[in-house]
Amino acid sequence: MRSASAKNVKSESERAISAATMARPAYVIDFERPLIALESKIAELKQLSGGAAADFGDEILKLEKKAKKLQAEIFSDLSRWQIVQLARHPNRPYFLDYLGLLFTDFFEIEGDRRFAADHALVSGFALFDGEPVVVMGQQKGRSTKDNMYRNFGMMRPEGYRKARRLFDLAERFRRPVIIFIDTPGAYPGIGAEERGQAEAIAVNLEVMSSLSVPTISVVIGEGASGGALGIGVTSRILMLQYSWYNVISPESCSSILYRDATKAQKSAEALKLTAKDLKSFGITDEIVPEAAGGAHRDPAETAANVQAAVRRHLAELKQLSPEQIVKDRYLKYRAMGIFTAGE
Repeated sequence: MRSASAKNVKSESERAISAATMARPAYVIDFERPLIALESKIAELKQLSGGAAADFGDEILKLEKKAKKLQAEIFSDLSRWQIVQLARHPNRPYFLDYLGLLFTDFFEIEGDRRFAADHALVSGFALFDGEPVVVMGQQKGRSTKDNMYRNFGMMRPEGYRKARRLFDLAERFRRPVIIFIDTPGAYPGIGAEERGQAEAIAVNLEVMSSLSVPTISVVIGEGASGGALGIGVTSRILMLQYSWYNVISPESCSSILYRDATKAQKSAEALKLTAKDLKSFGITDEIVPEAAGGAHRDPAETAANVQAAVRRHLAELKQLSPEQIVKDRYLKYRAMGIFTAGE
């Protein structure tokens, strides 16, 4: 075990958010280009106005209104593939950002007491609105070095067994569990399979289904396959507006069905993996709105929306007895899907 003060966590979060903001122009999704070009023009005019050589106030105001209208038009009709691209935006806030913005007094728990520490999952105890909770989340890196350390957010068996440790502690000490999901999938390496990747995920599914404490998961980016489900069988499932959650990634799906990974866009449409899709299917309980233009444009605003949603659902679940929590979760998952019986 090792501890991390709230101050240190917030500091890391603020640095990450600051770096993401500064790096924003370096990564542009194709459908964002017209908006970015317009915003660059506005920034250029503001710089010229600051030099007092000319006053472009009226022109800047017109362009800002145009940019706002353009942004609304672009983001009001995104395709499923475009949402997948947004969910993978490298400047998007990751779990440690939310940890620093929403929680205090974080105390990290590491290791599975069997093999090793999995840095793709950060977990421990913290305070949420002053209340003790267990919190965990999959963490990606923002640089090549960080991604190697975090394994691109892909958990190994020891990560899922570490999560199980936290589930057991949450049950023992009657602490709600708040989980942040953001992974391209469980790690598919040979070593992971040799150490029981499938078994570790399966055990988590069983353990989470029977927890008698409130559990809430929030999909903040991408939630792929058993890598996400292994920590996602919760009483409430929340999804950020531009996140996705499915049994398989679009690339993997197209590789299997079409023998061509470049047809991921076609697969994304068929999979119906967006928050809006899953809400219509009754899988996710709430779509949490993001800042205009995506979470990467204003992480603090998006975090505030997440905080409000988690606070609301946690308050509802706390009204239930332990037995009712288990039954409520059971009924939630039994209601998923459509079944027909033949003659």
